[in-house]
Amino acid sequence: MLSAIIVSARHQRGNRAALGRVRTDALKADLYQLKMAAGYFHHGLHAKRVSFELFVRELPPERRFVLAAGLEHILQYLANLRFGEAELDYLAHVPELRSAMTFDFMEFLRAFRFRGDVMALPEGSVFFANEPILRITGSLLEAQLVETYLLSRINTESSVASKAARIAHAAGPTEVVELGARRASPEEAVAAARAAYIAGFAGTSNMEAGYRYDIPLRGTAAHSWIMAHDTELEAFTNYVATFPRHAILLVDTYETLQGTRRAIQAAGARLGGVRLDSGDLVTLAPLVRRELDAAGAKEAIIFASGDLNEYRIAELRAAGAPIDAWGVGTEVVRPRDTSTLGAVYKIVYDHGEDRPVAKFSQGKTTLPGLHQVYRTFRDGVATHDTIGFPSEFHVDSVPQLVEWMADGRLVRELPSLSAVRAHARAQLAALPAVVLDHTKDSPASTYDVRWSHGLKTLLEDVRSRELHP
Repeated sequence: MLSAIIVSARHQRGNRAALGRVRTDALKADLYQLKMAAGYFHHGLHAKRVSFELFVRELPPERRFVLAAGLEHILQYLANLRFGEAELDYLAHVPELRSAMTFDFMEFLRAFRFRGDVMALPEGSVFFANEPILRITGSLLEAQLVETYLLSRINTESSVASKAARIAHAAGPTEVVELGARRASPEEAVAAARAAYIAGFAGTSNMEAGYRYDIPLRGTAAHSWIMAHDTELEAFTNYVATFPRHAILLVDTYETLQGTRRAIQAAGARLGGVRLDSGDLVTLAPLVRRELDAAGAKEAIIFASGDLNEYRIAELRAAGAPIDAWGVGTEVVRPRDTSTLGAVYKIVYDHGEDRPVAKFSQGKTTLPGLHQVYRTFRDGVATHDTIGFPSEFHVDSVPQLVEWMADGRLVRELPSLSAVRAHARAQLAALPAVVLDHTKDSPASTYDVRWSHGLKTLLEDVRSRELHP
């Protein structure tokens, strides 16, 4: 009986695939978003106008700031959000939804388009705990429906961008290349390459990211290239013959210094550099540099890779290792120190009732009302942030959230990736040194995030209303 059910399920999936219908992103959501949407519709709540805000309750211990990434993907998703026939057919057969998938609700979904408003931090912006990253204002149904996609994008891409910013800062004037494609799912890897580039990486090995976003591509060859040839020298000679311009050769397959000498022999003046992927880099890098310089290859670079992160790069630079560029993979797309930001998405205002709302669960209190973040500067350096209301004014402060969509339509042009990258550079440069410090034994960050007087008063008023009606 069980095998028959499994075969039937596979047959249904095959039939849906065979329909050949154009897929949309509408099902990139958790089941409970669809269940709530159906419930709102059947009880006449779906059109109520509300606002939700997305934020991080508290930063992970290993993060002193977060760099926002993922907004462009979110805006594209919202602008194109709709339910096609393939999605509707599937929803009609989901057992937990079947009772709610009436003709009227199906027709509602068939005509559904996102018609909400979006306020958000520009990509490349720095933010801190409890500060709104993004606000959706619209119908209760549409604001609720998009929760999963928004959190997925912000949590994933901002996590990568934040780690990449720390790594790029540790590398200083030397370049960092993103090599993490094999450590993530294919689509996630493309988004990660983009996020790392925003944060200051010089390029990526990911071909699809290069194609989509015009990110500079970087790459050498694997150890298998060397081992596929009869000799290391033959491998280098063939590589240089195929890629004669600034070839970078992987020299540690067998013995690093011997490999370096063979690379020099094979490439001569055409040697662009050597790659070190293992070993004691503090000891090896100076020896390799000496071999290159003695052979007249003073312009050849040393490119290091292999389980690198901001801590290791800082240690190597502090030790004087003459490394010119770095390749970082696992530690940027799957950082070992913290794998998620824990961003959440909560309702903050019921416009229908003109009522600010908040959650008061232990350890999970949220801020009521609509919010703006005001960053105050002194001599070009950020001194503190104030979370307040959009109508407030703070001297020497710059509001951080800007309008992106109104009634489901973009109201400003999306910036180019180079512009986003420049914005990130400016935001990071304005941070106090203690916030940028990535060393393990550095003092705790002292960056100040304040709540305005009005926000504090409103929070207590809402708390009194909800807990002591």
